[in-house]
Amino acid sequence: MSPPSNVDVAIIGAGAAGLGAADALKDSGLSVIVLEARDRVGGRAHTIQAAPDVLFDVGCGWLHSADENTFVAIAERLGFEINRDLPPWRDRAYSKAFPPEDRSQFLRALSEFYDRAEMAAEQARSAGRDEPASLQLEAGNRWNPMIDAVSTYVNGAELDRVSLLDMDAYEDTEINWRVRRGYGALVAAYAADCPLVLNCAVTLIDHSARRLRIETSKGTLTAGKAIVTVPTNLIADGIICFHPALPAKVDAARGLPLGLADKVTLALAEPEALPKEANLRGATMRTEMGAYHVRPFGQPCIDGFFGGRFARQLEDAGDGALAAAAIDEIVSFLGSDFRRKLKPLAESRWAHDPWARGSYSHALPGHAGDRAVLAAPVDGRLFFAGEATSPNFFSTAHGARDSGERAAREVLLTINK
Repeated sequence: MSPPSNVDVAIIGAGAAGLGAADALKDSGLSVIVLEARDRVGGRAHTIQAAPDVLFDVGCGWLHSADENTFVAIAERLGFEINRDLPPWRDRAYSKAFPPEDRSQFLRALSEFYDRAEMAAEQARSAGRDEPASLQLEAGNRWNPMIDAVSTYVNGAELDRVSLLDMDAYEDTEINWRVRRGYGALVAAYAADCPLVLNCAVTLIDHSARRLRIETSKGTLTAGKAIVTVPTNLIADGIICFHPALPAKVDAARGLPLGLADKVTLALAEPEALPKEANLRGATMRTEMGAYHVRPFGQPCIDGFFGGRFARQLEDAGDGALAAAAIDEIVSFLGSDFRRKLKPLAESRWAHDPWARGSYSHALPGHAGDRAVLAAPVDGRLFFAGEATSPNFFSTAHGARDSGERAAREVLLTINK
């Protein structure tokens, strides 16, 4: 399908934010088109059948803050089963690689770190300053490297690259559910009635005239307004450009880079030998480590998670490096016999994905305010959405979706004035 020659509203990107915007505008009477560079919808939400008996969310997999997550109601409306079991992160440790006493000490150190960070953020906010979250690590604490590893999963980056104020702004109700058929599958189903053009990369938005001129890989169209929902790295790297230039937007995008959190799934022979829904990791005393979810939904697999600089090193090493690192580490925990029981199935490579260039945003120290800068409309015609523009639910699919709905409301306000 080719894009129409002109529309009232062009939405750039068919991830959760773009779909949220389109859904909010569907009964507005406006002509709307969503332009997506990929050959699929969902963006960083993507479910695949990794094996006949293994479903794998390559991207987001958890309905974080599920009691406030707008995708919960969407899942129920679309007939997607929600699994409300507790996640395995804290209480379902498996193997002797992380003895209970050590695990208890680590969790206490992690909790104390977040308590210090919360108090420090309040003081910093009052003083009008910001700082790296790493300054709240307790000097000499043996668990600091592993606390930093947790940051690579949560923020996609180590604490020295994370704004203390931004980290504190994130809202987490600590209720986390899952979608049995996959979060990516849910987001794709949400797009069922969306007016959409795939394989349509936007390269330029010219807002120098009364109507916007949008250049794409499938030709040029004009629009009255546009909602830009692409990841920050695409704006920062000039993959999508604006004329006249929007330096404040580019600077904000650079202050909100996408960190990296990668996933791998390994087929597990003789799965009955391991418990369902278990957590596996070791007291490694290093940041370069994985965390593992054993038999999610009872499937015969182990999912691994890597983040930050270590994940980028593994991606840069080439296809299969994530799986190899995961197998080596699991074998170190469970014994050499497990090497023959594990087989790579699928892995993400979000840093090397040309339309993502990372996983989700974090604010660099001193740049917590850039989320509001990035979200602000321009001239009543350009609007911005995406998880990076969410003030409190950034890095999540529902934060992205809600931001798209917010941008759509902003569009309607300009029309109804």
